[in-house]
Amino acid sequence: MPDVNRLWLLVLMMVAFGGVAHALDAEQRHGKALLERLCARCHAVGATGRSPHPQAPPFRSFGETKLYDEDFGQRLQDGLFTIHPDMPTFHFSRDDAAAALNYLKDLRERAKSK
Repeated sequence: MPDVNRLWLLVLMMVAFGGVAHALDAEQRHGKALLERLCARCHAVGATGRSPHPQAPPFRSFGETKLYDEDFGQRLQDGLFTIHPDMPTFHFSRDDAAAALNYLKDLRERAKSK
């Protein structure tokens, strides 16, 4: 009988936590790690939380016009400049820009679905 109880417990845990986790693909995980390393001191990089810098918007709040702008990936590669004097300029490789953009799009989709 104990094996049946363990099986039911496992099934209940899978049902209870199945919708909570969101699996990122390898490229998205790379993009998230990159953004956490470069940007998290000011921006909220994840699906929850406040930005440490009061003027830095959470990445999940980026509008579709910013993320789906055809030039955004290229601007990440060329050096993302901003009007904020305390924000550094970052230059991403093509692969890093694609990974960051892929993660940001996924983050935005998850924020919209809530």
